Amino acid sequence: MELKSEILNMLKNTQGYVSGQQLCDKFNVSRTAIWKNINSLKDEGYEIEAVRNKGYYLKETADVLNESEITSFLNTKWNAREIYYYKETDSTNVRAKELFQKGASHGTLVVAEGQTQGRGRMGRVWESPKGEAIYMTTLLKPQIHPTEASMLTLVMALSIARTFQEMYGIEIGQDGIQIKWPNDIVLKKKKITGILTEMSADMDEVHYVIIGTGINMNITDIPEELQEKATSLLLETGKKLKRSQVIGKAMDNFEQDYEKFMESHDLKFLKEDYQKFLVNRDAQVRVLDPKAEYTGIARGINDKGELLIEKNGEIITVYAGEVSVRGIYGYV
Repeated sequence: MELKSEILNMLKNTQGYVSGQQLCDKFNVSRTAIWKNINSLKDEGYEIEAVRNKGYYLKETADVLNESEITSFLNTKWNAREIYYYKETDSTNVRAKELFQKGASHGTLVVAEGQTQGRGRMGRVWESPKGEAIYMTTLLKPQIHPTEASMLTLVMALSIARTFQEMYGIEIGQDGIQIKWPNDIVLKKKKITGILTEMSADMDEVHYVIIGTGINMNITDIPEELQEKATSLLLETGKKLKRSQVIGKAMDNFEQDYEKFMESHDLKFLKEDYQKFLVNRDAQVRVLDPKAEYTGIARGINDKGELLIEKNGEIITVYAGEVSVRGIYGYV
């Protein structure tokens, strides 16, 4: 962890003032080094009070989003230990691909304050207002077969849903948090999170998997044309949490869930938890297959993350990359 993040952590975890000498002794650096890093934190938006003979005091901070802030909320071993932050970029997925080419490590996290070309599954546009939402991409280099990569979308969806449940105290269910298979998270049946997974692979080897996640967190103004099917965590819960704190918890959860996935290379150890969140389980759905649209009853997922559809007494397995699944009367 870099010195700036270490100083930030110490200021956050200390009641009252921290003297310059304490910081020097703790990190074995000069007072000049401490002063430079304190000023750098101030430039990033932190309110730090400096008082002679007392030291430094971190005031309650605004919703600062940067590498130091995210790192201060992380408890991971390997995930998100390399972070790239952008004030604005075209797409965090695009940046993650470039970083892979430059040798970025497994678990690298790319975060942006805003995106100009955010997109969702099947090329749909993802609205990207600045300062109110989370736009992040995780870069992975998993030793798995290419046919297993699509399951990582479901792993991330479970990790994010668990994060909302834990941090916002939201119950699972129709009036709470649910997952719309395979890659959307809904709150009160309106979308709050979309996940887009992309891969580079040969016939038998995966080069990288990147998982882009967009979260409507502190948004207060949903475009009129989206209000029937989209919302934000703030609008529905009234809670305005810090984006860095939510990212940190989500990355903690994803590390745990990813390691369970890698134990079996499938969802055997995660399937039960995922199915608790599944919005359309045991409900009638429309399967928008390009070959032929049909209806059936969603019966959950199998160990490979495929959706099981009961149609005329038979079970059909639906692969995530092939089709879209909707509720009979709309989005869910």
